[in-house]
Amino acid sequence: MGTPNPTHTSAAVGISQGRYALLGKFAGLSKRATQQMIRQQGGKVTDKLNSAVDVIVVGEADVSKSVHRHPELSKDESLDSAIQSGKIELIDETELWQRLGLVGDAHDADIRNLYTPAMLAELLQVPTATVRRWHRRGLIQPRTEIRRLPYFDFQEIINARTLAALLAEGISPSQLERKLGELEKYSPGVKRRLAQLTVIVEGKDILLREGEGLIDGIGQFRFDFDASQASQQKTTTQETSLSIAASDANAVETAAAEMTPTELLQAAALLEDENQLQEASLVYRTILAAYGPDAEVHFRLAELLYRMGAAEAARERYYAAIEIDEDFVEARANLGCVLYELGDTELAVAAWKGALAYHPDYADVHLHLARSLDEQTRSTEGRQHWEQFLQLAAESPWAEQARQRLECEGEDTEEKHPNDGAIAD
Repeated sequence: MGTPNPTHTSAAVGISQGRYALLGKFAGLSKRATQQMIRQQGGKVTDKLNSAVDVIVVGEADVSKSVHRHPELSKDESLDSAIQSGKIELIDETELWQRLGLVGDAHDADIRNLYTPAMLAELLQVPTATVRRWHRRGLIQPRTEIRRLPYFDFQEIINARTLAALLAEGISPSQLERKLGELEKYSPGVKRRLAQLTVIVEGKDILLREGEGLIDGIGQFRFDFDASQASQQKTTTQETSLSIAASDANAVETAAAEMTPTELLQAAALLEDENQLQEASLVYRTILAAYGPDAEVHFRLAELLYRMGAAEAARERYYAAIEIDEDFVEARANLGCVLYELGDTELAVAAWKGALAYHPDYADVHLHLARSLDEQTRSTEGRQHWEQFLQLAAESPWAEQARQRLECEGEDTEEKHPNDGAIAD
């Protein structure tokens, strides 16, 4: 999902030219970048949180704090009074992005404002496989897809960060998905509104605050993630039996005969969540054996094999995915990474260039090529990809590395050619 693009202000509805104070951790941009954008649109920013400010913006990186119940707001009675009277406006981070014009039109698919799964994973410090599972399960949704590669917009950054925070609290991915599904019955659209809700985690319990009430998974006050729901017993038993029997190929095939392809894919994903990688890989192989070649299944299996340390086996699965679907640019990009790791540098570069042939604006691939070409002392060619990467992903987690690389080269050039640009006598 993409962070706000500082140059993208055409859709801005504008902000008041008052004094802004930023409170808490921000999920989208850093506070420094946020302050700069407020100033660019005529606002003033202060580090002092007192009754002299006009607007207080509460960051959304911490899912346990409500915008109206942040502990810092209750320390100063005059501040609290000014908020209650309306003298000071209290807004959340998302509202600020909307006023700054950083949450674009739903049909705006400018990928310079969007994040690939790898970028989003790096930003959140979670495995890329986790981001892909969130996507597959509908917990985060891409703004657009280009040749199977999903791109996530700014709103999904906050949704994804909320999910990451819940996982950090000790809630497993399967528990999270199951309980969010339960909450959908009482709070429709909760998966898509997760970042806008106040999420309270107590141990392994999760409560959502809407208005003045707390909603749990059965429409009452709380629920226990350890509790087993009768409606889920059949699915859970099936998943457990599949997990236990997964070391036996015949047992897996027997279980698979009673499951649809979608159910098998879900079972494999659950096994991955429980870190039962060998068992999950066997389920993917069973799907391929039972239903024939499929690019997406080959791709998932390749990623799983790589996580298991079987890079050569992963390489063959990426090749298989591309043979079925030559447009599968993420498979081409990952193939290049595996080839490079295996020491096949030229083949890796060829794979990455192949990905760019189908999707020239694939920022991740420009980054891979830039790094690889630098290591091969092909700095001139590498510079072109560093520059292209910055044009496409100026706010990505790796943008600063690209800027430093280009600045260093610029300094070296000045030292070698101190008179460049001078008028000849």
